[in-house]
Amino acid sequence: MKASSVKASKHSVLPPIIPENEKKFLESIQSYIISEIEKVGCTEQGPAEEYYVIYKNVFEMIIEHVNAYKNILTTIKQEYDAFIEALKKGQQNAFHLHGKLKMLACEPSTLMYYKKRISELEAKIKKIEKNSSRIENLIRKMRSLRETFSPKQIQPPAKKINPAQLIPGLSLEDSLDIDALSHHLARLQRRVKDLREDMLTKYVPLENTAVLEEKLNRALQLRNAAEKENEHLKFCYYRLTQFANIVSIWENSDRSIEPLQQLVAQMIENEKLAQGTIVSSVSSVFERDPAKSQEAEDLIEYIERFNELFSRGQYEAAAIYAANCPRRILCNEETMEKFRAVGCVKGKTLPLLMYCEALMNASIASKHPLPADLTTEVIKCALAEKRLDLVMHWLTLHKLELSEAAGDAIYNHAEVDKHNKSQYFALAQIAYSACKVHKKAALCLCRQGQIFGAMDYLHQFHRLPTEDYIFLLKHCPGAELFGCLTQEWRGKPALLSFGETILSLMYTEHKMHCIWLLEEVAKEGKGNKPLLLLLRMPGRGKGTAAHYARLTLFPEKVSCSQVAIENCQHWLWLCQPMTSSV
Repeated sequence: MKASSVKASKHSVLPPIIPENEKKFLESIQSYIISEIEKVGCTEQGPAEEYYVIYKNVFEMIIEHVNAYKNILTTIKQEYDAFIEALKKGQQNAFHLHGKLKMLACEPSTLMYYKKRISELEAKIKKIEKNSSRIENLIRKMRSLRETFSPKQIQPPAKKINPAQLIPGLSLEDSLDIDALSHHLARLQRRVKDLREDMLTKYVPLENTAVLEEKLNRALQLRNAAEKENEHLKFCYYRLTQFANIVSIWENSDRSIEPLQQLVAQMIENEKLAQGTIVSSVSSVFERDPAKSQEAEDLIEYIERFNELFSRGQYEAAAIYAANCPRRILCNEETMEKFRAVGCVKGKTLPLLMYCEALMNASIASKHPLPADLTTEVIKCALAEKRLDLVMHWLTLHKLELSEAAGDAIYNHAEVDKHNKSQYFALAQIAYSACKVHKKAALCLCRQGQIFGAMDYLHQFHRLPTEDYIFLLKHCPGAELFGCLTQEWRGKPALLSFGETILSLMYTEHKMHCIWLLEEVAKEGKGNKPLLLLLRMPGRGKGTAAHYARLTLFPEKVSCSQVAIENCQHWLWLCQPMTSSV
């Protein structure tokens, strides 16, 4: 038995035959492992954590499949899990300790850098403190020097009156006249007295506003009660009047009762039908009209509201309020002076300009132009604030009452703002044309270089005075304008004669302009017959007209004297009829 068993052991042992269900299980396990590894994304050697999770799940599947070895396999799995968890924890501790070790290794260098930075900051602080002390010492020295060398602070002395200066409002002769001085002193004393009385009677402190408002409300209540009583008395008066008329009619009749009853019934019926119009029909009997008193109270309320806004510094609201007040009671020069007295407000538009702009806007909207003097002041204010756009807008609307003073203000401002000179001249020309100052309107055209336009403008009207044309030559001297004025213009006769013009200019302070014009005309054209005739007059000797004209025109060729120029005036006067006819 033993021999056979020994003999049998010498042969190879056959592998165990695996059942079919075990094969399927093994295949499913293999396919699961392969599919999970592919899902992880690494078919050869993936991360340890992912492989551990895959094989852990496989191990659990095997434990569930093998019931006979379930306990032992579970124990083995738990031991392996504990071991793996210990390894993970050890790795984490090692990583943490490695970082801590690095930090400890860096601490000496970090500490060294901190110490170095501390020393640098301490040195900088010392340097700053040193500079601060040096600057403080300099400030103290400067203050001490300023106190020693600067004059002592003295109260500003009272305004000294220069005895040699003229008294405002008096001429030199009046300032030396005792009677005139006494009269002026009396007038000033009266003015001071009036102002003091006004301060006591017309003005009250701002703190008393509440008391005044209470009095005003009480007065309004009394007025309302009086108006109600007045309406009742008017109605009683109407009934008594009607009844008196009925009685007078009844007395003139046969005095029977039935007509009297009919008349009384008709009176009562008429009262019911015309109950609303009874009071208005009776109001004409009384001299006092409640509507007028209401309007006066409204105007007073407007003025008080304006003063309140103005005193609070709400200048824009006050300007709009004043410009739109009824009857234009605040659209005057006194209100404008009030805004002008405020002056400039830091960071805001000039209050006077606010008022002027509000005035213009209200005037244009209501189609009631401002007075000419007020319009001039408004334009001057806008020009002073360099608001050419506002002036241009106002003038181009053609809804203003313009005057020559407004045109002069715009014209004179062209010399201040030379960059917009042509625009100022165009606006001034609009103003002059509106107030029919044609010579200055033509001057504006000439200053813009529109000589032909000025000539067309002048020929639109009947012949103007000769002084107007001379005015143009004096303020805008030029050979082109001189020729246009002294020659025919598009079939119309010349506005000036050559000799008369030269003579007029010679007898004024524009003598040099006259000589310059003659030179320019001589250079310009051969077609100026009067001048050519004057130059070609017979006579080469001294004292002839041609000689003096040549002296005037070509002083560099002939020794010219002031006496010769004055004699030239005489010869031009003699030649005036001849030049005019030519």
